[in-house]
Amino acid sequence: MLAGMAERPEMRVLTGPDLKAFYKALSNPVRRDILSYLGDHGEANSTSVAKALGESTGTTSYHLRKLAELNLIAEIEERSTGRERWWRSLMTNIFTPPGLEMTEDEREAALKIGALKMTHDLNLVVRAYAGYDAAAGWNQIFRAGLRMTKEQVIAFTEEYQALLRKYAHEPGENPPGSRQMAVRLMVLPDDGRRPGMPDFGGDGPEASGFGGGAPEASESGGGEPGAPGSDGR
Repeated sequence: MLAGMAERPEMRVLTGPDLKAFYKALSNPVRRDILSYLGDHGEANSTSVAKALGESTGTTSYHLRKLAELNLIAEIEERSTGRERWWRSLMTNIFTPPGLEMTEDEREAALKIGALKMTHDLNLVVRAYAGYDAAAGWNQIFRAGLRMTKEQVIAFTEEYQALLRKYAHEPGENPPGSRQMAVRLMVLPDDGRRPGMPDFGGDGPEASGFGGGAPEASESGGGEPGAPGSDGR
């Protein structure tokens, strides 16, 4: 059963200082894991995060406060009582606009974030192909080439995002039989000369230039290490 069309969340447009803070968080493995946990579960306190990550509550409390100072998470004041503070992620629907003005150190942070994302996504592609046969249908890959105008590209991307919301569940909602899935989408001009593809003889996942059956992940931008949710860059 589908979750139904989820309400379109408010998009957070990242600034140069946001990207610098984001990289600072991603460079720390505990903070990266905390962001992932909050993305999966929606809300959490230091005790639940500590139990999930195998860390002390003192450690998770410290890193939760630091993430809040970086404006990557926010306290849920209505749930917080005494020393028990509850938190939610602010990184669930983020977008980095093209042509963003940045200082030199902010641009360096943005490049390092891009390198982290690329490494993570390349690993996903390798896993998708290598585990395609054994995945019993869980790994779905689709490759296509279309001639489109820029307006059509934008419309296509917006429809893709709407489709994701159709299948989305609220953080922490895990229907029976569900698994956390990595979804990626990359749309870009392909006007140059392309390297020759091997001849698959009309069989196998690569045989069709348009159509599925080939192991490939699609993305709404999120899924980078430790950064849950949708990222338009």
